[in-house]
Amino acid sequence: MAATPTTVSGLKRDLVYWCQKVWERGWVANHDGNLTYRIPGRRFLVTPTSFSKGEIREEDLLILDRHGKKIQGRWRPFSELDMHLAAYNAREDAMAVLHAHPPTATGFSVTNIDVETIVGAEAVVSLGDKIPTLPFEMPKSEAHVERLTRYLLHYDAVILKNHGVLTVGKDMEQAYLRMELVEHLAKIQAVARQLGRVDTLTEHQVQTLMRKRHAAGLGPKARGISGAPPTD
Repeated sequence: MAATPTTVSGLKRDLVYWCQKVWERGWVANHDGNLTYRIPGRRFLVTPTSFSKGEIREEDLLILDRHGKKIQGRWRPFSELDMHLAAYNAREDAMAVLHAHPPTATGFSVTNIDVETIVGAEAVVSLGDKIPTLPFEMPKSEAHVERLTRYLLHYDAVILKNHGVLTVGKDMEQAYLRMELVEHLAKIQAVARQLGRVDTLTEHQVQTLMRKRHAAGLGPKARGISGAPPTD
């Protein structure tokens, strides 16, 4: 992909492109998933409810105000908008949010098994030392929004138990690539479990890689976030 567009019309084309990619990868089915962009004027460009991501066109997209109220578009916003608003409120650097149901990673969430990053160096640098799995919460619940806000301060990708995966990015390409990596790691871990066991990196190796992550401008410390990540 070329550089992320800076105009609303360009971002609409971009969002449709990534909707198609998510659908082609099989990360969504039926009307699953939702994609959003933060756009100028404290507004959001969002996908509509009740659409296959493979069928969405530019004219189907909506523009919402900073509270999530529709200001442009024919259709209704999706019901999980609160998750996206929580991500944007938590992360000033987040310009895109992607929620999907990649089958392997979502399967891990159903069995309550974490998807590990510490099985390879690249994954630790890209996503940190953990992809947290958040407990299942009913959609739109205050507890769900509050927990997402706290976790996304520290993590670029979270797994939602019995629900799917949510990623943030400086643009939709980065959010997409983070989703791709979560699913890839889940597939690797699934194969490793079938073969017998999952060997992980040592604590020293992980901490060395975390310093590389920070040096690359990634992670909470690079964004000025202090303190330990949540564990509840």
